[in-house]
Amino acid sequence: MIFPALFICIIYSILILYFAKGFDLLKAPSVGENSAQTQFSILIPFRNEADQLPGLLQSLASIVYPKNKMEIILINDQSDDGFEPIINDFISRHKDLPVKLIHSKPVSSSPKKEALEKGIKTAIHPWIITTDADCLVPVNWLKAFDTYIVLEKPKMIAAPVTFLSGKGMLHHFQLLDFLSLQGATMGSFGLKGKGKTRPFLCNGANLCYEKKAFAAVQGYEGNLDIASGDDIFLLEKMYDTFPDQVGFMKSSEAIVKTSGAKSWKELFKQRIRWASKTSSYSNSFGKLVGLLVFGTNTTLILLLALSLYNRFSWTHLGLLFIIKFNVDFLLLHKTAVFFNQKDVLRFYFLSSILHPFYTVTVVLFSLKKSYSWKGRNFKK
Repeated sequence: MIFPALFICIIYSILILYFAKGFDLLKAPSVGENSAQTQFSILIPFRNEADQLPGLLQSLASIVYPKNKMEIILINDQSDDGFEPIINDFISRHKDLPVKLIHSKPVSSSPKKEALEKGIKTAIHPWIITTDADCLVPVNWLKAFDTYIVLEKPKMIAAPVTFLSGKGMLHHFQLLDFLSLQGATMGSFGLKGKGKTRPFLCNGANLCYEKKAFAAVQGYEGNLDIASGDDIFLLEKMYDTFPDQVGFMKSSEAIVKTSGAKSWKELFKQRIRWASKTSSYSNSFGKLVGLLVFGTNTTLILLLALSLYNRFSWTHLGLLFIIKFNVDFLLLHKTAVFFNQKDVLRFYFLSSILHPFYTVTVVLFSLKKSYSWKGRNFKK
């Protein structure tokens, strides 16, 4: 039993070390002093986010970038929480800031994609940036994208996302989990094109792409029957069409911060929603990564159960746990340093014990045929 388990653990370790190498290889561009050359349309789809909108809007107003080269498009996805006075007040106080409020009435099973498509049709600028209503954007956000676009000539740019500061085990656990995803994301971009490695994750809370490129890959056509995945399915299509022009901007000036889940139940529902789209990936590398992560965590849980009944050596279980613990920590440490969130590593030991149970539970529940999100029920 030890040898199959050790084999799985070693393959997993190689994968994580591979991502760590990719993380280091990823270039870290700095914001240039060149005059702004790129025009951006910022799209924010939202549904019942009245309590989050003031913070987002204030951060958008603080962006340092020529107002004539940007616009903000807020796309209401059938909200019923009294959001309009908040937006109208913001518009009246920032008359120099181009802001549009439009409304989306979805007819498919993917309301967010429909909202984004409507925003893209409304956009007047050639570059689209998407973020979420529960986010805060940095002041040099557009400057960072502008510099990257001028230097790299991309078609699509993924960029970093992390959580706002918080307290308590729930916050620290999900932050560590999220940092691990960001580390794997950045690592896969750092190694893209080497062998069969390709990017397999990105986050719609900080995503930029050329409007013409979106049209060239026919937008979300082909996955409108899948509720989530506006970011990853688009990444797959962009990479298939423009493999040398899809990149990750590893810039601290471009970090978008978002709110974490406010309860364990909300966290599980969010992660189940994320995991539910994995089976629809066209990226075989991404599926392989997901399968290996699930298999490694499942193996540890099964071996723990066997150890409790004296059917497996506690020493061998401890060895496997230590191997996984250390390789995970290597990538997490790199990611936490980049995001300036090293303090969260104090909670790593406890989180590493809970994480296998959390991961396996999320995957198993994601196999269900339906899930709920923001007051709606979705079928896979």
